Amino acid sequence: MKKHYKPILSQLENCRSMVELNQLHGLMIKSSVIRNVIPLSRLIDFCTTCPETMNLSYARSVFESIDCPSVYIWNSMIRGYSNSPNQDKALIFYQEMLRKGYSPDYFTFPYVIKACSGLRDIQFGSCVHGFVVKTGFELNMYVSTCLLHMYMCCGEVNCGLRVFEDIPKWNVVAWGSLISGFVNNNRFSDAIEAFREMQSIGVKPNETIMVDLLVGCGRCKDIVTGKWFHGFLQELGFDPYCQSKFEFNVILATSLIDMYAKCGDMRTARYLFDGMPERNLVSWNSIITGYSQNGDAEEAMCMFSDMLDLGIAPDKVTFFSVIRASMIQGCSQLGQTIHAYVSKTGFVKDAAIICALVNMYAKTGDAESAKKMFEDLEKKDTIAWTVVIIGLASHGHGNEALSIFQMLQEEGNATPDGITYLGVLYACSHIGLVEEGQRYFAEMRDLYGLEPTVEHYGCMVDILSRAGRFEEAERLVKTMPVQPNANIWGALLNGCEIHENLDLADRIRSMVAESEELGSGIYILLSNIYARAGRWADVKLIRESMKSKRVDKLLGRSSVETMF
Repeated sequence: MKKHYKPILSQLENCRSMVELNQLHGLMIKSSVIRNVIPLSRLIDFCTTCPETMNLSYARSVFESIDCPSVYIWNSMIRGYSNSPNQDKALIFYQEMLRKGYSPDYFTFPYVIKACSGLRDIQFGSCVHGFVVKTGFELNMYVSTCLLHMYMCCGEVNCGLRVFEDIPKWNVVAWGSLISGFVNNNRFSDAIEAFREMQSIGVKPNETIMVDLLVGCGRCKDIVTGKWFHGFLQELGFDPYCQSKFEFNVILATSLIDMYAKCGDMRTARYLFDGMPERNLVSWNSIITGYSQNGDAEEAMCMFSDMLDLGIAPDKVTFFSVIRASMIQGCSQLGQTIHAYVSKTGFVKDAAIICALVNMYAKTGDAESAKKMFEDLEKKDTIAWTVVIIGLASHGHGNEALSIFQMLQEEGNATPDGITYLGVLYACSHIGLVEEGQRYFAEMRDLYGLEPTVEHYGCMVDILSRAGRFEEAERLVKTMPVQPNANIWGALLNGCEIHENLDLADRIRSMVAESEELGSGIYILLSNIYARAGRWADVKLIRESMKSKRVDKLLGRSSVETMF
């Protein structure tokens, strides 16, 4: 019988398209080979794993024609869906497998757990974990590492740690999952500690671990540790710039560039970028984003132009960076050029890109284009509404922001959230609409059940203070259910500066005198108020207080402005 299906197996190995696969399937049916589990399994494998022939719908139709599929075939279907956008179907197949009395093996669980990770379904994942323990597969290194990864993906770091501690022998893959989990959950100090412990027991890090650690350095803007890891790469023999062109690790090199860029060292980032023997889109995005985030819009646009000249097609990340660059330059003409280029690509219908363009037009003073862009957006969710409201409000178009908010309420297709109301209150503050601000503040709770946070109270205090209604502002501060912070005091002082209210400024100074967590804004505002009143002795005392508390001297801004 084996000789009978061996030619079919050989043809399946060489299959490169669905047309060929259809023909082979027909041949298998005619020759009765379809009844044999091995060629049948291989057929489903090609539909679920091979990029050229992946077709999960076809695989499912073949699967449903099988009376008693083997565990291997179940695994193939679960694996296929776990690697697809429809990961929920992997969980459905797993449940059906159990319902029909099949016993999962150590190949089944990693695919199911992977789907839980992708879906961030911690509840289902915990149930799978329980079944893993019940069946004794928690001792399997691969299964346990997948569980660790799942918990970290779902933000359940402590659960992930318990899984890690129960792994019989920690190998580099387990350590990598732990370190990656710490980095992705913004626990970089824990990632460093895990790295040191890994070294202490003699486990050598691999390149993937080093990439994760460099990512962590970039997020924390910890260039000192980042430089140390860069040097350590050379000790390990991983430094991509010390390898031949054929061994060059573009991912690791890009991670180095990204780390230096995020830490503000664009000189080193550019030096490394220029030294790359090969570059991919991610590399270009790292250098363009680096320049954009560090305020060098001109260089970001030059790099974008160079990338296009080389025929490299931009993606969403690229467009976000160049849109940001045009906002930095404040040039509406440049923004229109980028918009025109986006329109030539498939990203013109992408909601996130449209929201970025809306924000760009708002900041460059073109409120009409911002509104038109938003109105052309087919599906407007809460995030989209919020972005356009905040974009208009924070760039001097308060009336337009409020008209957009009115549209949101009238259309009823989305529900405003707390962040939406921050934009609305900010708009009221900057165009002096006190009564409207009070009404919006009240309707947050009354209409939508949203409890105001300290940021919302800060906006209301700002509205009242700017209007010179200090008694109401002070009453609100005294009665609000949250403790006043620097934003609240800053909003009051901002009003004091506008209306030259020295008495209130003195009282606030007394109330915050012992605080160590106010930042520079409060001191700058107090100093400005006293300077305008000619109270130079008080200005001197404020500056001495800043010096003794080691407060950096930065430009003061109102409480609400720090949010946007």
